[in-house]
Amino acid sequence: MNTHRRVTIPRAALALTLALPLAALAQAPAAAPATAGKELPVRIIPNLGEAAEFYFSPDSKSLIGNAKREGDTTHHVYTTTVDGTKIVRINDKGEDACSFYFPDGKRLLWTSTRDNLDMPKGGWSDPKDYPKGAELYESDLEGKNIKRLTNNKVYDAEAAVSPDGKWILFGRDIDGKMDLWVMKSDGTGEKQITFTDEWQEGGAQFMPDSNTILTRAWLRKDQDQRMMPMQIFTVKRDGSERKQITSEAGTNWAPFPAPDGKHFAFVKILTDTPRPNWEIFMMNIETGKQTRLTYNPGFDGFPSISPDGKWLAFSSGRDAKPGERTLYEYVMDISSLGIVPLKK
Repeated sequence: MNTHRRVTIPRAALALTLALPLAALAQAPAAAPATAGKELPVRIIPNLGEAAEFYFSPDSKSLIGNAKREGDTTHHVYTTTVDGTKIVRINDKGEDACSFYFPDGKRLLWTSTRDNLDMPKGGWSDPKDYPKGAELYESDLEGKNIKRLTNNKVYDAEAAVSPDGKWILFGRDIDGKMDLWVMKSDGTGEKQITFTDEWQEGGAQFMPDSNTILTRAWLRKDQDQRMMPMQIFTVKRDGSERKQITSEAGTNWAPFPAPDGKHFAFVKILTDTPRPNWEIFMMNIETGKQTRLTYNPGFDGFPSISPDGKWLAFSSGRDAKPGERTLYEYVMDISSLGIVPLKK
């Protein structure tokens, strides 16, 4: 994953993904209509309100993520149908962050400070002071039968479940050092898999093989830069075979794998524009070819691809009112790209 704070970008999203460029986002221009004919069909998810970083259910019909709806004082985990007709709040205690569906479609994984309200709140978008006491939880689709999976009072977030349902992947920050960890889907067998002292990994996702991990990382020496450089890597679940996938200068952020095992969506900050512009691209891992998917001067980020390969969910400020820095959730019809899921 990846977090927010008062721009308003929710969760451990921008934190473990974008972090410091929030300052630049706050200066982004007011949203304007997308360039005609450039984007594939896009529509907002109605009724959800302020929202960011949503991920699809196994049947591609629903999403889970963070939203701040009427009556909420902070962002909480919600599920929603793609058409916005059924929205369910999963938790209402503490502050919530990264969430994901288990592949059985019956259970949810999410992050919250609900049991550590007395600990320092920190800042979800401050890599030097992430909220302490962010723990991982499992629940059913109604937010009931909650099971706490971690208990260490540091910072656990950016969690995802492997497509085979056997593993949970997450980021853990200990004393300002962020690394990737895995554990069994029942919360046992925690294991650290990255030990790169110079890099801060996070916002990681499993590829369709449930063994390869896609992650973004930034160098600790670059952490105070306003437009923080980031690169995308792959690494095996046991921590071996770490490979750098992107190499161009600038911010390469928030990677999410396509179900074909060949492509992934990610965000680049374009700097050849009047002001920094966050746009979503698709990249072929095998060839390195990139295809731009969004064309809008407003913020576009937090992409995720549906398991059937037909939809891209993303957060955008394109329909925000003038001067407003609020994000809403959208879906793009990418069926014309011909992404065919790997056979199980």
